[in-house]
Amino acid sequence: MKKIELEIVALSHSITQTHSYAVVLGEVNGLRRLPIVIGGFEAQAIAVALERMQPSRPLTHDLFANFMTTFSIDLSEVVIYKLEEGIFFAKLICQADGEEVEIDSRTSDALALAVRANCRIYTYENILEAAGLYLDQAEGTEESAGAEPASVPASKVTRDSDLKNMNLEDLETLLQQVLEQEDYVRAINIRDEINSRKKSK
Repeated sequence: MKKIELEIVALSHSITQTHSYAVVLGEVNGLRRLPIVIGGFEAQAIAVALERMQPSRPLTHDLFANFMTTFSIDLSEVVIYKLEEGIFFAKLICQADGEEVEIDSRTSDALALAVRANCRIYTYENILEAAGLYLDQAEGTEESAGAEPASVPASKVTRDSDLKNMNLEDLETLLQQVLEQEDYVRAINIRDEINSRKKSK
């Protein structure tokens, strides 16, 4: 199965959900985005590496990266290879003593290490198809500029029950509004509701 290369394009903090973060992966040479909900500690670990900050003491991911460097283990790529019940599965592809070794990892940890190792990140088409967001309209096209607002304002929709009471057209419009606000944590919930409706048809 062909791998699709991704890059980290944003870290998003939810406007409405305290302590909720998403790391947003963008398709290289494409318009799809793959937002993944992560914890605050992992968000901090990724942000520190992206901004090239030097903490006074090594963070856990810094320690692991230093350990790999010390023992000549090269992290060559990270692959997000499975999505099951909303959970992403990743593996580290490492090179050591001329051998390739795969190590299972939480996706957030794998991404924190990928930033430190400056290695490539991949996933597969079926995962992007199931969990990706297509940002063509959200990035300022004429179609999105002329879209009718959702019957329920984006700022008012905070619970799953609110989403279940909306029709599919309003959900699609709300998704674009939330994407424009870069609240990817809420976008994930709305996308899942839309996908659930389409599957049940």
